[in-house]
Amino acid sequence: MHALPADEAAVRRALTVAGEAARTGDVPIGAVVLAADGTELAAACNAREALGDPTAHAEVLALRAAAAVVGEWRLDGVTLAVTVEPCTMCAGAIGLARVARVVFGAWEPKTGAAGSLWDVLRDRRLTHRPEVVGGVCADEAAALMEEFFAGHRGTHPGP
Repeated sequence: MHALPADEAAVRRALTVAGEAARTGDVPIGAVVLAADGTELAAACNAREALGDPTAHAEVLALRAAAAVVGEWRLDGVTLAVTVEPCTMCAGAIGLARVARVVFGAWEPKTGAAGSLWDVLRDRRLTHRPEVVGGVCADEAAALMEEFFAGHRGTHPGP
């Protein structure tokens, strides 16, 4: 799948939104949901730390907000632009919401579910498979993540 001219602008908007996560110590991931005509329906950044909610990933929050705007859970025809490849939880939410296209920046080899570690979004066994375009503004998205984690190494226990 090929990136459309508007895809870069959408991921750049998601990068701007991702910057909002830094204020709460959240991983700087941003997501934007665009209607079929390109109108922005919703935008969100990671808020796990801010909300104390393990499901408060940028994609999930943006999908919830977009569904509230549209007035239903089916988000037919929308594009979700996100700064980093979605994880399995987010990929599941994307499929259940019937998102038409997913455009993302940086690949995530540790948890990615759009082609890196898994390919949940394009699994032929599922009833809905969005178009997936990865690597849009990948260098900027990866740099944002690298900068965040370089400043946070050793502050949270874990692998």
